[in-house]
Amino acid sequence: MPNPVLDAVVERAEEISALGPANETLGRLDDQAAKALRETGAIRMLQPKTHGGLELHPREFAETIMKIASCDGATGWVSGVVGVHPWEMAMADPKVQDEVWGTDPDTWIASPYAPMGLLRPVDGGYVFNGHWQFSSGTDHCDWIFLGAFLADEDGAMLQPPRAMHAILPRADYEIVADSWDVVGLRGTGSKDIVVRDAFVPEYRVIDFQDVIDGRLAKERGLTNPMYHLPFSAAFPLGITASVIGICEGALAHHLAYQRDRVQITGTAVRDDPYVLYAVSEAAAEIAASRSALLDNVCRVYDMVEAGETVDFARRAAGRRIQTSAAWRAVRAVDEIVARSGGNAMRNDNPLQRFWRDAHVGLTHAIHVPGSVYHAAALTDIGVEPPQGPMRSMI
Repeated sequence: MPNPVLDAVVERAEEISALGPANETLGRLDDQAAKALRETGAIRMLQPKTHGGLELHPREFAETIMKIASCDGATGWVSGVVGVHPWEMAMADPKVQDEVWGTDPDTWIASPYAPMGLLRPVDGGYVFNGHWQFSSGTDHCDWIFLGAFLADEDGAMLQPPRAMHAILPRADYEIVADSWDVVGLRGTGSKDIVVRDAFVPEYRVIDFQDVIDGRLAKERGLTNPMYHLPFSAAFPLGITASVIGICEGALAHHLAYQRDRVQITGTAVRDDPYVLYAVSEAAAEIAASRSALLDNVCRVYDMVEAGETVDFARRAAGRRIQTSAAWRAVRAVDEIVARSGGNAMRNDNPLQRFWRDAHVGLTHAIHVPGSVYHAAALTDIGVEPPQGPMRSMI
């Protein structure tokens, strides 16, 4: 199936790669890098056609993110994170969709989804306050999804907690300058966000529970199976695809650097069977990670297309596949970096930047394996996991 966005990215791959150092120096995407993403259509891949989107298959989305990330980790990461937000916006009230995309279908939406704010109900909506970290690509976005918990009229969080997603325009939140000083993925500009007493109309708030199992897409009458994916299949996809793409980029830079390298022992890498074995093993592991992630999302897509319910056990298994794919790819990069020699760590060698970016990408909450593996194992043996944190993000 033709993928016009991937084709456009391939045509501009050298440009995206060349802007990597500028992104890192700026601590956000260079304006030209953001412009390239807009012009390729990378952020509109999951956007509804009713508002200028492309509605591509999630596999095509993931493949494109991998390619971008193989050129530059930060650009790929922003594409994967910001690129998934139109997927959820398609389920939002049509009124807010028109507010966001009505005059410009290339308007970008930031996040984070972590529930670090409180929504206090008032007439017509909510008063919103909170402080969030890690809003990737936020400098180039004009709207934002923010995770929150519902509060009562006195401002105390409801019990049991009820998670929501609030949608705000740029005028209603503050981007905290100089709040993103990290060792990797520096070019993502994943800065802090602060909201102080903002009024959020009721139509700009989504109940997270309605999104996590695909229920809201049915209520909105969306027919494309892509919108019926569970949140736990759609949201991690761009993030993990970017990490795997970064690992593919690291492998490419390693191979280019090693081609003519002679080790301190006097042995050329091309004549060292031990290094060559490690390189091949790493390449196979990265390829396996890619295949696992793509196969997983295709299987879930096929389920929803057939009208099947993606139950908790299948969602947990899918999250296990997605999480393990990221870890497998980054471990493979460690194996080749350890055999790249000290000069690979010089700042003018892009390999070290890809290595750092891969490891920072692995620290995202969506890649923490503990509760995901635990829950998936319990369902495998026929035991229902308990309510609470073990079920989060599944």
